[in-house]
Amino acid sequence: MDFILATNNMKKLAEMQRILSPLGINVVTAKMIGIELPEVEENGKTFEDNAEIKAFSACEITKMPSIADDSGLCVDYLDGAPGIYSARFSGEHGNDEKNNDLLLEKLKGVPMEKRTAYYVCAICCIFPDGRRIVVRGECHGHIGFERDGHEGFGYDPLFLINGKSFGRYTAYEKDKISHRGNALRKLAGELEKIM
Repeated sequence: MDFILATNNMKKLAEMQRILSPLGINVVTAKMIGIELPEVEENGKTFEDNAEIKAFSACEITKMPSIADDSGLCVDYLDGAPGIYSARFSGEHGNDEKNNDLLLEKLKGVPMEKRTAYYVCAICCIFPDGRRIVVRGECHGHIGFERDGHEGFGYDPLFLINGKSFGRYTAYEKDKISHRGNALRKLAGELEKIM
């Protein structure tokens, strides 16, 4: 069964395919089936709100079960920032380098024990008949003092788990512990109940 993923981020697509394909779900982007999804304004107050806005729009346009996620990094020392603004923290949407630079700048001189942070991923799945599932996954760690590794995307080169940055985890290793992996496993469990 085909599900639309409301993103053009191929790394997110690959991650979702790895976890949902055992359920017989084939995750595709709208572009892959020749449909252009409009940009939606992510004006929700929470990760869950924004995931729902994107999934609802994709489902309405494609008339297919649609999945959308909203994820980001919450740094305790920064009172939860960048949070829902993670992708545009530096003012330029999706510029990982500038976002990482700004985060390092804001944490300059902050000792490791105060650099606690957690990734959040909220996923919403909406069916054309109105059924909806919303799940949340988290992954807790620390922010490093410099970039380390080239795997993943976003803040992964700065996010440390067990002293190792997400930038050094393989996709398989990351799936087991990441916020998105945790949320996707919850989604898979909910989908199993209704499919």
